[in-house]
Amino acid sequence: MPEKQPTAPPVARREPVERTHHGDTVVDHYEWLRDKESPDTLAYLEAENAWTRARTAHLDDLAETVFGEIKSRTQETDLSVPYRIGDWWYYGRSHEGKQYGASCRCPATGPDDWSPPRLSADVDVPGEEVLLDVDALAEGHDFFSLGGMSVSPDGTLLAYSTDVVGDERYTLRVKDLRTGALLPDEVRGVLGGATWDRKGTTLFYSTVDDAWRPDKVWRHVLGTPVGDDVVVHHETDERFGTGVGRTRSDRYLVRASGSKTTTEYAILDADDPLGEFRVVAPRRQGVEYSIEHAVLGGEDCLLVLHNEDAENYALARAPIDATSADQWRPLVPHDPAVRLEAVEAFAGHLAVSQRSEGLTQARVVMLDDGAPDGLGEDFLVELRHEVHTVGFGSNPEFHQPTLRLGYTTLVDPPSIYDFDVDSRQLTLLKQTPVLPGPDGAPYDRSRYRQAREWATAADGTRVPISIVVPADAPRDGSVPMVIYGYGAYEDSMDPWFSIGRLSLLDRGIGFAVAHVRGGGEMGRRWYLDGKLLHKKNTFTDFVACARHLADTGWTSADRLVAHGGSAGGLLMGVVANTDPDAFAGILAEVPFVDPLTTILDPSLPLTVPEWEEWGNPLDDAEVYAYMKSYAPYDNVTEQVYPAILAETSLHDTRVYYVEPAKWVARLRATVPEGTNRDILLRTKMAAGHGGVSGRYNAWREAAFDYAWILGLLLTGPERPAP
Repeated sequence: MPEKQPTAPPVARREPVERTHHGDTVVDHYEWLRDKESPDTLAYLEAENAWTRARTAHLDDLAETVFGEIKSRTQETDLSVPYRIGDWWYYGRSHEGKQYGASCRCPATGPDDWSPPRLSADVDVPGEEVLLDVDALAEGHDFFSLGGMSVSPDGTLLAYSTDVVGDERYTLRVKDLRTGALLPDEVRGVLGGATWDRKGTTLFYSTVDDAWRPDKVWRHVLGTPVGDDVVVHHETDERFGTGVGRTRSDRYLVRASGSKTTTEYAILDADDPLGEFRVVAPRRQGVEYSIEHAVLGGEDCLLVLHNEDAENYALARAPIDATSADQWRPLVPHDPAVRLEAVEAFAGHLAVSQRSEGLTQARVVMLDDGAPDGLGEDFLVELRHEVHTVGFGSNPEFHQPTLRLGYTTLVDPPSIYDFDVDSRQLTLLKQTPVLPGPDGAPYDRSRYRQAREWATAADGTRVPISIVVPADAPRDGSVPMVIYGYGAYEDSMDPWFSIGRLSLLDRGIGFAVAHVRGGGEMGRRWYLDGKLLHKKNTFTDFVACARHLADTGWTSADRLVAHGGSAGGLLMGVVANTDPDAFAGILAEVPFVDPLTTILDPSLPLTVPEWEEWGNPLDDAEVYAYMKSYAPYDNVTEQVYPAILAETSLHDTRVYYVEPAKWVARLRATVPEGTNRDILLRTKMAAGHGGVSGRYNAWREAAFDYAWILGLLLTGPERPAP
């Protein structure tokens, strides 16, 4: 029988819980929803889901249409561009009708074979081996995630990890690629993947503590009981997490420890996995650095990318046996206009990821044994539109003569290039195909127009906005738009192409990204000015961008939907409270909308490490007052809100489902009677922080969101009761 639709939204019961900090008492009536195992909690979440289904039932056909558009425009049976490791080319396959695909490899023809084979999904690949059939692994599971996979240096063993719940606790296994058999070695509760030593006899992996902090690095020798595994590092500082990797040269294992503001690295000869890691430079509060093994002027050394007296980072050189920052010697000086983000070392060159004026850049520095510092000419790889993103792709081999690059814009599908560093020639290997939509029309980038605008924030700061609209869109305020924002952790929301977004653009809806402070788009200062006691700049920047779009005719407030997730969901919650008139609707995914409750509780996952991002309200009254002044849940008021769709995942370990659940309950209990704008909560019962697993499932989720946006912008926020 069809599901009986509810005729009224669920009403969460009020159960007062008091907390007092710094003389301030807060009464929270919905904290009881934190009990994930309670039948009452689950019943409430299901009731909210039923209400959301009822209020969006009129969008079912539209969502199905959008799903069909995404599916029809996507080449379902495809191969990724191969990258070389050792004697093999590695690549992924996707198959029509399957959710996950397969990881494969085929043999290289010889040591000088650096041109990736041009593979076709319709032609058998000579010598192909299927390493993992992910669809087979996922069979029988509502959720599946591959945490990581790593082939042993000799190419005979594969370490991989899987999560079938969504809580990011993975099970590590080892497969013998010669026989296809699984080894008896199996480790549960691993965070992500694992790293091999150079001999292929030992694996290093990380586990988390009760607060979901990666606090231990373990060593496992193949063939020995997991119970005999040794902790090679225990990170006791609760602000820090730890993990392990290997240099591109394969010469060294690297153990990293880091907080939001401080890092420390240690190295170990990869041929000596039973040895002791040596710290390169002891941690110092506020100093962040990373290391990479390089050979400069014929001498082994460490490259150190650091921020000591270099806000946008500088590059230094250190002896391979360095034990102190006093041994660092300058190589590439600090440039206040250029943020150095990463340096990758190869036998003949360095690859530097950097950004300037809000845009990413790919820089190459040639090595010169005759130069005093071992460095030769450096230059930028020229790939540029007004709005673009460029970065280095899979470049695992130390001696490779080419650099793999990725490039995209808001209107150009992702392209993969190989760049020959000697000839400086770019070779396009593949551009993600965009197939004709249901109408049969091929993709044509000229149908869309992208632009870069600058809004002026309340304090006079210029904030960049990346925009894409239909090519014929007028600047008269009539074009509906979506504005996306994040603004935290120095994560940059660089422009990206989306097949799903075409379903908006082709219906006349534009899309904009507000590059607000708290992100890293404009350098380290951009991040620092959007965190801790400057966090409100993130929110006011976003509102300034939204109002700029309306004031300059790109759209109007009653045609604008705000969209953000996780820390960007915090942004959504704040602007809903402070500037509800600036938006017709707000889509908040896994939103961090009850930050004060979370950050006050050091027993919760991630809280203590987060104090360096948000501040410590437990010990600092000023931080407490500041966070309380913007926390979305604490500042819900009796006013008319935009239409709101909050989406969460029951098994999310990063932002608990309880935050949006409480937020929606309080919103619904507070908004004035008679306001007929939907406030909806949608909980995915088999998903994690990143949502559901499987590409078709993900497309359906995206189609639902797009349908909600389309229904709002093309019809309006008022909905009759079901």
